[in-house]
Amino acid sequence: MTTGESAARRALVAELIRDVPDFPKPGVVFKDITPLLASAQGFRAAVTELVATAPERIDVVVGMEARGFVFAAPVALELGAGFVPVRKPGKLPGEVISHSFELEYGFETLTMHRDAIRPGARVLVVDDVLATGGTVGATAALLKEMGAELVHVSVVMELGFLGGHARLAELGIDNCTALVTV
Repeated sequence: MTTGESAARRALVAELIRDVPDFPKPGVVFKDITPLLASAQGFRAAVTELVATAPERIDVVVGMEARGFVFAAPVALELGAGFVPVRKPGKLPGEVISHSFELEYGFETLTMHRDAIRPGARVLVVDDVLATGGTVGATAALLKEMGAELVHVSVVMELGFLGGHARLAELGIDNCTALVTV
């Protein structure tokens, strides 16, 4: 894969992310990835680039509910790794571990099956958007509790103005890439 091909794929990904003004409330410009998902070429470009950012020897790819699943599962397949979902409470049938974190408007909790990842497993976290870093930070806390090694975080889009990358660095997560930063 050449640098030019990679740049063209990332440009296509960026082109297919639509701005939706005043959603979900006035003054917010929502970054909608549904046009990216609706484009076979765009979706393939995103998955190809996410795979390209992955370090070697990944055992498990973790994706967070719900749009993270859409990208993490095909990345896991391409890498020959397992896929583990991180979900909101009440969505997983087995014994779970959980981690709560603060949002700008309240709290959220994420859960993972207690036996989903073996200690020492090399984990890649994949999500659609990095905003404030809360979701990735909570996922990292779950992985740490399980004794897994978080080796990299890859996201389709980073909302740079929200400071998520800096928040992750404060948590000791410095291996993070975004295909598109806005």
